[in-house]
Formats: sequence, C-alpha cells, structure tokens
Amino acid sequence: MARVAVIGGGIGGLGVALMLGRRGHTVTLFEQDVREAGDDLHRDFFHWDRPRVPQAVQPHSLLAPVRAVLLAEVPDVYADLLARGAREYHEFDWFDERPPHRAGDEELVTLRTRRIVLEAALASAVRREAGVEVRRGRRVDGLAFAKGRSAGGGRGAGPARVTGVVTGRETHPADLVVDAAGRRSPVPGWLVAAGCRPPVVESHRARIAYLCRWYRLREDGPRDPGRLRNGSSAPFALAGVFPSDNDTFAVNVVVSTADPTRGALTDSAVFEAVARSFPATAAWLDLAAEPLSDVLAMAGLDNRWTSLVDEDGPVVDGLVNAGDSLVHTNPTLGHGAALALRAAQYLAGRAEETAADPRGYHDWTARALRPWFDAQVTADRVGGQRLAESAESADRRAAALAACAFDDPVVMRARAQVRHLLRTPGEAYATEEVDRSVTAWLAARPEFEPTHDGPTRAQWEALVPA
Repeated sequence: MARVAVIGGGIGGLGVALMLGRRGHTVTLFEQDVREAGDDLHRDFFHWDRPRVPQAVQPHSLLAPVRAVLLAEVPDVYADLLARGAREYHEFDWFDERPPHRAGDEELVTLRTRRIVLEAALASAVRREAGVEVRRGRRVDGLAFAKGRSAGGGRGAGPARVTGVVTGRETHPADLVVDAAGRRSPVPGWLVAAGCRPPVVESHRARIAYLCRWYRLREDGPRDPGRLRNGSSAPFALAGVFPSDNDTFAVNVVVSTADPTRGALTDSAVFEAVARSFPATAAWLDLAAEPLSDVLAMAGLDNRWTSLVDEDGPVVDGLVNAGDSLVHTNPTLGHGAALALRAAQYLAGRAEETAADPRGYHDWTARALRPWFDAQVTADRVGGQRLAESAESADRRAAALAACAFDDPVVMRARAQVRHLLRTPGEAYATEEVDRSVTAWLAARPEFEPTHDGPTRAQWEALVPA
C-alpha cells in the first residue's frame, strides 16, 4: 500500500483522499483553509469567503459521471448527498411517458444540487475514514525531492522524483503526491524553481461573464413553473435556471466580457429585470421566490490543461495532478466535478503503479479527459464569438437538432449522452437514427427557422440604465 499526500481539500482532493483511503492506502490531505463544509449548508454556501474558489457559489448540475463514481466507490456518500437535499433528475423526465428503456439510459441522471452539498457529504465521509488524516489550516509550501538526484536530471538520468511535501519546517514523506490545489495551484511554479522541465500548459480564454442570483421557493407559494425549458437565448446573451437542493434555484445570465452593459448586471434590480425578459427565467421568477443572494459574478474565465508530461515523458516522478490542477473549464457545461471524480477513481485503483511510474495516468487523462477539454474549447470559441458579435445562427439543421430533442426521445437520448460526458457529439449525433428523427421533425415543420426567444438588443438596453 502507498503513502499518499494530497494537496488541496476541494472536491477533487476530498474525492482522491476518500477513495484512496477506502482502498487501504495511508493518506494525508493538506488544506490551507481551516474551515470545511458542514451541516449548516446555508451558512457555508452564502457566508464563507472563498476567493480561491470563485465557482463555489455559482450554480452546478452534477453530471452522470459524478453519480456513477460515487455509487461505485463510495455509495454512502451518494446516500448522504440525497439525504442533504440533492435531487435526481432523469433527462427523460421531460416527457409525459418514458420511452422504451435502452442499455445506458439509467445513467442519464443529473444531480440537482449546489456544490457545497457534495463537499459536505465528501468531507463527512473523509472525517470517518480511518486511513485518511486531514490537516486543515496547513499550507503546503513546497515539494521534497529525492536526495542525490538533481531536479532537472542529468542526461539519461530521467526526471527527478518527488518524495513528499514541505509545510513550514516539516517534511512529510509520501510515495505519491497528488496536486489537487485547484486552478491556482503553485505546484507548476515549484517544479520550475526546482529545475524540472516545465509543465505543458495550454490555456484558452473564455470571453464570457457569468452572473447568477440565488432564490428559494416559498413554502406556501407555487412550486413549479410547469413544463418549460430551463434555458433561453438572445443573439448576445444566454439565460438559464438551475433547480437545486432544498427548494433553492439559481437564475444565471451569460454575456460577452466585451458587452458594455455587463457591469450594470451586478445590480440586483437590473439583473432581475433582464432575467424577466427571457421566458425560461421569467417563469421561475414568477413563482415569487425569496431572493437569497446578491448577484454573484464570475469572469476572467479560461479553459486550461496542465500536463506534467512533455514530448520527452513525465517532467517529474512521484507526482500527478487531478481536478482543476489538471483540467479546468468554464462552468457553462458543468464538467469540473465529473472530471475530478473520474481522475480520483482512476488513482484510487492504480495508486501504487502510478507512484512507481506516472505515465499510465498521464496516458489515461489524455484519452479519457482531454477530449472533453477540447470540446469545451471549441464550444467557447464559437459561443463567445456569437455573443460578442450578436450573431444569428444560420445553421438550420443544427438548430433543429437542438429543438428536436424536446420532442423526440431519440434525439434527447443523444443530447443527454453528450451532456453527461458519455459519448462525444460525433458519436452521439452522427447516427442514422438521429438523422432520421431530425429529418422527420423538419419535414413536419417546413416553416422552422433558427430563432431566439429572448429580448432584442433594443429591449435589453431599455432595461439597463445608461
């Protein structure tokens, strides 16, 4: 069994530590924040200043891989998640009647919950795990390297080996160190400072701003807006609703960072007026829900892949990265927790071989996780340009594919498989069955043209003070 040091106690770090502990490994998790998610979800969500984790208060929908990994590795955590208020939503719940079951349909389930609920369930399980020691309020200051071997490695010597972490004046030995310190991880800088070859970082700016406001349904008020899509669009903006745990929901608006009205949207009255100009969000606001927060904004978003392997192989041994330290994407497609827990599951099952040689892990991340990073980069490039240019979609069939999903279970299944990271768009949509469904849908609607249900630019600007 391996001794493992985990840097960072977010979802990725907690998941790695818990799953490794369940497999019998000895784990020490270092988290510089003294506070952890507990039993008071409202306090922890709305009154915990977490500048290093700006996504913590943004809306989340946990995708199929989160559910699959938890059920396979830590089913008690999944049960706790539901007990704390998370709700299952199957993609076929949209239809009055479920279509005939096909293999894999059981996976098409979203967990509607805030991120803090998953954190609380994971943290509770970690506290109970005998093989995991959590050191909160302990910042890792650096890495320990094998003595007598230069970090850069001589010619033919191979990469240096990390042998533990340093906190203050203490060194904590480990067979494997997992960097789960998040998108601002200091580990790449430590490697360069130690003389290692630099990690290979690929970063793409997502030129969007993400704003949300949280609400709670009233006990004596209406509970459901009826069957209505959770998203609406204008050529220059997107709006959506995230139904969540314990009667909460978030309304969010996405605009280009170049939009001159972006700053005004942080005003609650302006934000709500704008949100009411979109049918999907207006329907939820009409439920007279209680506002729980100010407008919470997040910008400066990017999609970043940080690889600890280059064309010559691993830049270091004894160290791998996971969660946002490895791959982070902007929140619009909700990939973060899913990719983090998949990496945690892989490491839990292969800790000793990864400690001996990390190449298998690096190869797996390139095969299993990298395609979703690339898909997000492509989607952001297209979407960001469309929002910035207020461009109308000219692809009638692509628009029909999106609209058809809400009428046709065949297309909804393909859409759900893509959304839940089960199949790539090329795999899910490029089938004869989907093609027949879209063709039939268009034939029944010869007047169909791509359109938006949100406000015009003039209507939008009338709602935003000059």
